[in-house]
Amino acid sequence: MRYGAEIVGIGVFAFLALLGAAFAADIAFQQHMWVLFAVLVISAAILMRNTSFAPKEAASIPFREGDTAYMDDVIRYGAIATMFWGVVGLLVGVVVALQLAYPDLNIEPWFNFGRMRPLHTSAVIFAFGGNALIATSFYVVQRTSRARLFGGNLAWFVFWGYQLFIVMAATGYLLGITQSREYAEPEWYVDIWLTIVWVAYLAVFLGTIIKRKEPHIYVANWFYLSFIVTIAMLHVVNNLAVPVSFVGSQSYSAFSGVQDALTQWWYGHNAVGFFLTAGFLGMMYYFVPKQANRPVYSYRLSIIHFWALIFLYIWAGPHHLHYTALPDWAQTLGMVFSIMLWMPSWGGMINGLMTLSGAWDKLRTDPIIRMMVLAIAFYGMSTFEGPMMSIKAVNSLSHYTEWTIGHVHSGALGWVGMISFGAIYYMVPKLWHRERLYSLRLVTWHFWLATLGIVVYAAVMWVAGIQQGLMWREYDDQGFLVYSFAESVAAMKPYYIVRALGGLLYLAGALVMAWNVYMTIRGYQREEEPIGGYVPAAQPAE
Repeated sequence: MRYGAEIVGIGVFAFLALLGAAFAADIAFQQHMWVLFAVLVISAAILMRNTSFAPKEAASIPFREGDTAYMDDVIRYGAIATMFWGVVGLLVGVVVALQLAYPDLNIEPWFNFGRMRPLHTSAVIFAFGGNALIATSFYVVQRTSRARLFGGNLAWFVFWGYQLFIVMAATGYLLGITQSREYAEPEWYVDIWLTIVWVAYLAVFLGTIIKRKEPHIYVANWFYLSFIVTIAMLHVVNNLAVPVSFVGSQSYSAFSGVQDALTQWWYGHNAVGFFLTAGFLGMMYYFVPKQANRPVYSYRLSIIHFWALIFLYIWAGPHHLHYTALPDWAQTLGMVFSIMLWMPSWGGMINGLMTLSGAWDKLRTDPIIRMMVLAIAFYGMSTFEGPMMSIKAVNSLSHYTEWTIGHVHSGALGWVGMISFGAIYYMVPKLWHRERLYSLRLVTWHFWLATLGIVVYAAVMWVAGIQQGLMWREYDDQGFLVYSFAESVAAMKPYYIVRALGGLLYLAGALVMAWNVYMTIRGYQREEEPIGGYVPAAQPAE
């Protein structure tokens, strides 16, 4: 019976969720278990519709016509999930930005800023970014190893298990079920489920590398593997907690006081370093050479980039805790390692940009290359700004201000978003065996909408942050603060409105991309007219 084991497993989890709802120790946990039960029942119903009671044939691997020997179905689902969660996360981000400008948009209790903000950050980082990383890593590791994904249907468990984690985390945020710490992490039972899924992800990826037919391990796989292993370590340590009850949502962290703060920022900054940097550098080292049809500029530099980055990044977290109860030596340690990070980061940026040596003319005709180059440029800018902001003198002005928000979003939207979009644009025609994308002119539209959105967003937040910091430290002749905190908040309103406009432009670009991808999957091709005298062109599908 096809999907028999999967349906039994879902049934067991659904029964446990029903027990949790029946014997819940608090209302929030009860509501969350009902959400889980509903999701699992729907999943079982969908699987039952595709269940076949015919005997399983002895043939090794069934393929549809046109499929390769690689396991690409799960990557197709991953590409679609990436686009879906990207649009959802960006939409929530625009709503959150508008809530700051217009407080009446806060709808109690589920849709206020306090609950929507972690929903937005988790949707764009873990839902959009996580699905992009899982899909591209499965794509890259198969092609660079010349081997099918290890574990058979284990890859499907990783994909659907991760989607379940996203749904449970998102609904938990709206219901107010979090650990109430800096990052508003999901509660203990959601963390345990993510750990199981992540171990399965590691098994699939590492197993594929072990059974590879290619003797060399390409550098992109080094970055992907470091991201998977380090995120597992960070997640387990940071989320060590003791539940009050196994039928309740409340738990107590294993850490407290300054140790809790240090652990959270060891996790927080290295989540940036390995989830949002190392993983996406793996993306860069594969998709930029493929799209440009050029070899990596310096393979030796890519290895130096890798080892320097992973060694230095793990020490940089304390720079988020300047002027706190953290010992001064630890703050200085974080600052020094952050400044040292500038060198390997720019080494990677130079390596990515110089890969286009001899192919710079493609910038005129290939908007996907243009998008990837912009992503690398934002990677370089963000990895200069970050070390600069870690310096204590600069941090005293920038910390807790909108400058930090501008820095984070220039990296997230410029680097993470643009390199992910470029990778999806590259993969979709190949995954669905299309000659090319539906429209390269729409890719150009997406590029300019996204670029303008990033520039507006980041620039206005830089100005807002510097003004905010200066207002907070302005004293009169008698030593009293010139501005109250409320006055500094009121001064931010024009900037918040413009920021929402920048986010709206970026969202519009993502919607254009979603339409382009949808039409490509459907098999349509749009007749293209020359743009500025040049006909848009991209690499043909293999």
